[in-house]
Amino acid sequence: MAVVKARTADIDLLARLLRAEAEGEGQQGMLLVGNVGINRIRANCSDFKGLRTIPQMVYQPHAFEATIKGYFYQRARDSERRLAKRAVNGERLWPGRFSLWYFRPPGDCPARWYNQPLVGRYKLHCFYEPTGTECENIYNTF
Repeated sequence: MAVVKARTADIDLLARLLRAEAEGEGQQGMLLVGNVGINRIRANCSDFKGLRTIPQMVYQPHAFEATIKGYFYQRARDSERRLAKRAVNGERLWPGRFSLWYFRPPGDCPARWYNQPLVGRYKLHCFYEPTGTECENIYNTF
């Protein structure tokens, strides 16, 4: 059962985001990006207050660099659609389980990013989750 509402167009949009943000990280890396996106919709805290839909999350200003690149606008593929559906259905993996942020640094992961603690790294991406004080709701969303 879906943890956020998603029409076919929303699944396609999320699938395009997964590919554009993390295709080089393989299926698990793309699913982790999906985890972060779905967490942002469900958490309703920090920089993500008021996000309720996949399009709001994907097109939130300055949220995803991929949305300004041409590759993002290519058609969704079935393999990424399946990953997007898994994320929408609530499948979450470490280090994306409670993460609201990720990025790809040129070297090692900083211990903190925008004052958020590092939770782990998957391949080239570092994942950051809020503290309970900053966003208690992220730990109660599923």
